Amino acid sequence: MSRWILVAEDEAPLGEMLCDNLALESYHAELVKNGPDALTRMARGGIDLLVLDVMMPGLDGFEVLKQLRARGDDTPVLILSARAADRDRIKGLELLADDYLTKPFNLRELLLRVDALLRRRPAPAPGDDVLEFGGHRVDFRAMRARTADGQEHDLTTTEVRLLKLLAAHAGTVVSRKIVVEHLFGTTAPLTVRTLDNVVLRLRKLFERDPASPEFLHTVRGLGLRFQPA
Repeated sequence: MSRWILVAEDEAPLGEMLCDNLALESYHAELVKNGPDALTRMARGGIDLLVLDVMMPGLDGFEVLKQLRARGDDTPVLILSARAADRDRIKGLELLADDYLTKPFNLRELLLRVDALLRRRPAPAPGDDVLEFGGHRVDFRAMRARTADGQEHDLTTTEVRLLKLLAAHAGTVVSRKIVVEHLFGTTAPLTVRTLDNVVLRLRKLFERDPASPEFLHTVRGLGLRFQPA
């Protein structure tokens, strides 16, 4: 199964060269050119490795990495930076980067490091990007759902992340605290109303009677439980 690599690099020629060479190694490679776009693409899911430049517009690579780890994203990250000082390497590793390579770099070395990081992380099972329940089908990578009546619906990043979280713990209660922190960060108040709106929309999509859900249950005082069958 091909692995998906996101390259976050604001120097377009370098980023395109990296993507081309990763594709020659049979990887799927995507390019973004600033920090906010990197965070947005990572939130959509489906990325197996992030090659992250430090000096980017919007948010630098260190801040991107900090926010990824704060929201519970453990995707392997290879930092690519012109900053070769020990303090910068140490900062990257303290922020839980998996590797750090300085510019200029040897392309073959970068490809070997990419291969090593991906070998440490098992490839997802073929069905991990698709959730099927009650006649519904959710494609996490495409961020789309086909409901039991045959209708196609676009999903938001937050809806996808909530469904993936609950599906990973199907049949068990996931506390509201964990859900809120996973979706909105550790500083979000537990009373955040956005979560209730997300749950309401998902019930409208997938439940025959949203007031009496079959799949997406609220366990009062505890959290949420996804019951696929």
